[in-house]
Amino acid sequence: MALIMNNHVFKGHRTLLGNKFVTYRELDLPTRTDIFQYSKNGFDWGNTSKGALQLSFAILYQLSNQETAAKYAKDFCEDVVKKLSSRDWILNASDILSWIEQNCDTVEQQEQPKVKKTQIRSRRTKKEKSNIVKEICQELDITQKQLAKILEVPEGTVSSWAVKNEIPRLGKKAIEFYMQNAKNQRIVDSYKSFITLLQTS
Repeated sequence: MALIMNNHVFKGHRTLLGNKFVTYRELDLPTRTDIFQYSKNGFDWGNTSKGALQLSFAILYQLSNQETAAKYAKDFCEDVVKKLSSRDWILNASDILSWIEQNCDTVEQQEQPKVKKTQIRSRRTKKEKSNIVKEICQELDITQKQLAKILEVPEGTVSSWAVKNEIPRLGKKAIEFYMQNAKNQRIVDSYKSFITLLQTS
C-alpha cells in the first residue's frame, strides 16, 4: 500500500503575510471541521496549537478513518506536525501510512508490544529570519520604490517598514489585494493566449 501511495504528497505553504495553505495531490486539503473541530481558524503547523491538531486530524483522516484520526491526532501532532518547517513542507503519504501502521492500534497490534515510534522526515526549507519587505519585493520582482508607488505611499514609509521588519495591517491588506490582482491578471492573460492559440490552429 505504501508503494502505491508513494507519489501522493501533502504540501504546506505559509505566505509572507501569514496565510496558510495545505494541499493533498495538488487539491486543497479539507479541514474536516464538520466531523471533528479542534480549531475554528484553519490549519497551523510547527507547534501543537489547535490549528496544528486540526491539521493532524485532517491528514490522518485522509489516509485512515475518523476513529483513528480522532484517537491519534495529538500523537501525530507531537511526532510530526510540531516538527514541520514554519514556511514550506512536504509529507509523503507512504511515510504517514508507515507511521499509522507502527503507532496506531489495530487488531494485530493489540497482542504485540507497541513498535518504537517512526520519525517522519519532511523535506523542509530552513531559512534564517529575513526581512519581510525585501522578501515581498523579491517575490513580486519589484523594488521598494516600485512597491511604494503601487501602494501610493511615500517611499520613506516602505523604507521604515523594511527597517522595522514589520508591515501594518492596512499595508498587508493592500499588498494582498495587489498580489491577488496580479495573479488574476496572469490567469486572464493565460486564457487569452489559449484562445489565440485555438484560433490560429
